[in-house]
Amino acid sequence: MEETPRGGIIELAVVLRFVDIATDALARAREEIDALNVYPVPDGDTGTNMYLTVSAARDAIREAAEGPGGDRDTALAAFSRGALLGARGNSGVILSEMLGAIARRISASTPQERNAQVMADALRRATEASYAAVGRPVEGTMLTVARAASEAAVSLASDPTVRARDVFTAAARAAREALARTPEQLQVLKDAGVVDAGGRGLSVILDAAETVLTGRRPVPVTSPIGRHAIPIPLTGGLPENDLSPDGPAYEVMYLLDATEAAIPTLRTTLDGLGDSLVVVGGDGLWNVHVHVDDVGAAIEAGIEAGRPHRVRVTHFAEQVADTRHGRGHQRDGRRIVAVAAGPGLRALFEEAGAVVVDGGPGRRPSTGQVLEAITSCGASEVVVLPNDPDSVRVAQIAGQMVENDPDLDGQVRVAVIPTQAQVQGLAALAVHEPGRTFEQDVLEMTATSRHARHGAVTIAARQAMTMAGPCEPGDVLGVIAGDFAVVGQDLDEVAGGVLGRLLAGGGELVTLVAGESADGLAERAAAWVDRHHPHVDVVVYDGGQERYPLLLSVE
Repeated sequence: MEETPRGGIIELAVVLRFVDIATDALARAREEIDALNVYPVPDGDTGTNMYLTVSAARDAIREAAEGPGGDRDTALAAFSRGALLGARGNSGVILSEMLGAIARRISASTPQERNAQVMADALRRATEASYAAVGRPVEGTMLTVARAASEAAVSLASDPTVRARDVFTAAARAAREALARTPEQLQVLKDAGVVDAGGRGLSVILDAAETVLTGRRPVPVTSPIGRHAIPIPLTGGLPENDLSPDGPAYEVMYLLDATEAAIPTLRTTLDGLGDSLVVVGGDGLWNVHVHVDDVGAAIEAGIEAGRPHRVRVTHFAEQVADTRHGRGHQRDGRRIVAVAAGPGLRALFEEAGAVVVDGGPGRRPSTGQVLEAITSCGASEVVVLPNDPDSVRVAQIAGQMVENDPDLDGQVRVAVIPTQAQVQGLAALAVHEPGRTFEQDVLEMTATSRHARHGAVTIAARQAMTMAGPCEPGDVLGVIAGDFAVVGQDLDEVAGGVLGRLLAGGGELVTLVAGESADGLAERAAAWVDRHHPHVDVVVYDGGQERYPLLLSVE
């Protein structure tokens, strides 16, 4: 395999290759890492959390790289933000900070720097960032493994003849050696006979980097990946030690919109409430993780600092019991999981009984969010409506993870209906019938969604060439089945043009969903249908979605 050159800018293709291999390696090692998880609490989810964090980062960088203007630095910025937004658990949040530090260092590199120096410095900065992010660093964890890897990399990179491949080979080797010593540093690891789970996950990632630059691929098994196996005397499953009665009972996580000036006070407040504190981020967006007994106080601290959102609270005792005894042993019934692009659409889906995941243009949900919605709804049969082209693959990956999860033991069946638009999801949900067999219900919902011809009205953000001709910023664009089909200057005229094309093949029902900036457009579009197609019924909803003043469908 071709490696990163000795000098010059590190190419985006190399980064993409690393992200793919690291994600796949963590997917294979996920169950093994989960089984190692005894610190800071034995909740058995470290491997899953690290996988979901890297998976979210991969989705973000792939989307940015494939989109317009997808240059390396833009893609790296998306990678860093994707990791931050998708981070889960203590290990995932720390990992997101490390990945962000590496991405920023690569972006800041110049052609005059040797790639070996750039990557060694990136690993050093990642280690420093991870220690700084943790409220009370503990040795014998992934922090220790990161430091050993970065020190080995920096020491070797001082030699001007060394290449990037040599740096990562040394870093990966040092990480494995440090990982093997973690039971000597943490008594809880020694008692359980395991190495640190987060350190193991980090070692998998560094092995992936070595693979990209040397071509040596990990062995595709869940036992230690790579050519250097680390003895792990684990008999299988989660180690049988209970949560400490003196330890916090809850894990609290949230994203926080806040200024950098507000973070020191937030750290001090949360540090006084519990432990395992990690706060990472920057540029106004932070990911906060802490273990506490007082959930309300932890959230109130976030409110005082800024605007917390996507709040997640986990009760450790329930999580450990679920992991040990098999999640989903009392599952029953059928539920719908739907991605909604606005508050009005969320309300519509919820009123119809769906579990809603927030998403929409520019806010595609992560695999972890969809996975959590599927597993937490308590149903044995789940139908997922992604309602957006970019969310379909995310939903499919989440569905596969659920069906292949050994803890669920095949107790959950998941069907992803590849709905491409919000209005298709509404159409599918309208014919959902729990009394039918699972296969028949999925078939009817799929057929209905496909028969719903869909369109939209939006505003051009930049100059581009479309199927309907060139457009300039501020032009009104009419979308039909995902393609730009009308370019104009007037919202009403473009909406009428889209409706006319959708109704050209006939139809009995038109559904109009008004966006947050609709300003009466949906009502005027309904009047257009009444004038030109008086036999067609019209339904108008307030969707509140961004970017699209109007969504349309014809059934």
